[in-house]
Amino acid sequence: MPENKRINLSKTDTPMPVADPKDRINTFDEVEIGYTDALAKQEALRCLDCKHKPCVSGCPVGIDIPSFIKCIVNDDIDKANDILSKSSALPAVCGRVCPQEKQCQAKCVRGKNGDPVAIGKLERYAADNCTDKKIQIPKNNGCKIAVIGSGPSGITCARELAIMGYKVTIYEALHSPGGVMTYGIPEFRLPRDILDKEIHNLSELGVSIQTNVVIGKTFSIDELMSKMEYKAVYISTGAGTPKFMEIPGETLPGVYSANEFLTRINLMHAYSSKYDTPIMQPKRTVVIGGGNVAMDAARCAVRLNSDVTVVYRRSEEDMPARKEEILHAKEEGVKFQFLSQPIRIHDKNGKISCVECNKMKYTTSTASSVKKLSKAGDETFFIETDCVIIAIGSCVNSIIKENSTGVDFDASGKIIANAETMQTSKPGVYAGGDAVTGSATVILAMEAGKKAAMNIHKDLMEKGEVFV
Repeated sequence: MPENKRINLSKTDTPMPVADPKDRINTFDEVEIGYTDALAKQEALRCLDCKHKPCVSGCPVGIDIPSFIKCIVNDDIDKANDILSKSSALPAVCGRVCPQEKQCQAKCVRGKNGDPVAIGKLERYAADNCTDKKIQIPKNNGCKIAVIGSGPSGITCARELAIMGYKVTIYEALHSPGGVMTYGIPEFRLPRDILDKEIHNLSELGVSIQTNVVIGKTFSIDELMSKMEYKAVYISTGAGTPKFMEIPGETLPGVYSANEFLTRINLMHAYSSKYDTPIMQPKRTVVIGGGNVAMDAARCAVRLNSDVTVVYRRSEEDMPARKEEILHAKEEGVKFQFLSQPIRIHDKNGKISCVECNKMKYTTSTASSVKKLSKAGDETFFIETDCVIIAIGSCVNSIIKENSTGVDFDASGKIIANAETMQTSKPGVYAGGDAVTGSATVILAMEAGKKAAMNIHKDLMEKGEVFV
């Protein structure tokens, strides 16, 4: 450790204060309140400042984690944020929504005999409590780059390129920037003012963000590179097209994809009387799925005063959602029906009446280590509901594929790009994030954006397009 030699030997991490469930279900205010200075230092002192920094290898964008935590111990929050910002374009966002428990914290030495250091909570603390600084606009190197999509991957790529002096324009199809962070993540997990601040910092670097522009419709990629003279294009359009179960009743009124439900709430403020966004006010909601999106949809429905049941075909231990999101959902009154597979949505007089489900069981397979499921019997059961939200994943929008030449796609519609360089089959065109991998996490999308920026710069240097 630095000047302060103390170490907190507690095997348990420092809990973050959260709003009371009875109060928070009536508001979209942030649930996790955040560390105080004292709590942050208490948790930071648990870091052993390991010589080999195993936690860093678990961070997709390579944050120097022990160093920023050391700064918190020494009450130098601005320096802690500087260290974070060298590697991450969105530290305040990542501190809230990244699955640190599966990444950096999974490598933490303290986790071998107790709880790992709460790296994500400390990242959020440093980003939230630093002093705002005037951003220095880099000298323009004369090269223009287009970024398609303003989600985490696009923002990261644009930021890295802007720091190197490129004139970057982001084209966003929706009317507000932020991609999935804006339309997909509720304010009680990621407040809009936090995201707006991160996007403002990007604009301060000289990045132009043009909304309501659909590449493939408004402009083609070929037009960006020829008529508009962009030296490179980075495609980071995400995976915003919902998947459905293809069961009877999915087209009934009152059946939403999670994408639509969350977009109406998060982007179009359907929960507020100040906006006239239409959305159903259900009495009983069934959410189908077990990931973070399902938890977000369920918790939003609770805030619309609905009784909510999550139906998931596997067991709770196999849910992909973060454990804290499941806990928060339970605290807020969400019920869970595990090992249950919906097979039909029934209606009465054209309105949803119930969801019919099969009970499921795990079967042992000698051919595969993957847990397989089968029906537990021929009997079915019914859950009464007037609203169904389907949250079983999403895929890539086909607009780019249908309106691009020279860019290769796989059979599922994802863009094919080199995993290290992010280069596509079309010279000068790069791609990353969910448009390449399918639905993943914010931090993995950021990793792709960072790689793309590095390789765009490298390739343009080699071509003699830029000399900075």
